[in-house]
Formats: sequence, C-alpha cells, structure tokens
Amino acid sequence: MPNEQTYNVPIRFRKMENMHIIFWLLKDISWCMVWKPLGIAMIFPTLIIAIVISIKNRNYVSEVCHNWAIVFWIAANSYWMVSEFFEFDEVLVYGDISYKYIAIIPFAMGILILAWYYLVFKMIHKKKAETM
Repeated sequence: MPNEQTYNVPIRFRKMENMHIIFWLLKDISWCMVWKPLGIAMIFPTLIIAIVISIKNRNYVSEVCHNWAIVFWIAANSYWMVSEFFEFDEVLVYGDISYKYIAIIPFAMGILILAWYYLVFKMIHKKKAETM
C-alpha cells in the first residue's frame, strides 16, 4: 500500500532480538532437561535482552507494552523453573498455595499491561499509528 506506514528494525537490533530467542530456547530446553546450571545461567541474558528491547522500543506504546509483558513472562517463567530446580515449588506458602504459584504475580503484571494497552490506550488513540 503506497500510503501505509512501515515499522523498520535496524539489522543490528534484529540480530539482538534473534539472539534473545536463542537464549530463551536454551533456558526452556534446560528446564525441560533439568540442566540446572545452564537453565539458571540463561535467565540473565534472556531477561537482560528483553529489558533492552523494551527500552529501545520506548517510542512505540504498542512495542513497549508487548515487550514489558514478555519481560514479566520471562521473569515468571524463570522463577517457576528455579522453584522446580530447587524443589520448593510444591512447598506450601499459605493454605493450599505453593511457592510455584507466586509466578502468577509477574504473569498477571504482563496481562495487566496488555489489558491496559488494548482496553484503554487503543480505545483512546483509535487513529494513532502503532505497530499493532
């Protein structure tokens, strides 16, 4: 479309995003295979790159919201992995709630960010060009 706006990603930035996917997969494969040292080590580059991506996309509300939701998802996922690795996931914190359920807090934060974006921001800025 001739009048359609585009969102371009510099190659240097795209390479960082692609490396982020590799770290994320290594973290989750390590969780699946119970490779504790590698899984724990992969938390840091996965989370750091997700934060950097969020900051670099600060000019686009859509990108910021989706990328911070990913940061919270990785944080929740990483906590859950660590709770299983160190076998405190089934230990009860309060009533029937075990430690692994604490991961719901960052998961919920990601959902709340996206809910705000789609239910508030998008409604107020219906004509604003965004990436989503």
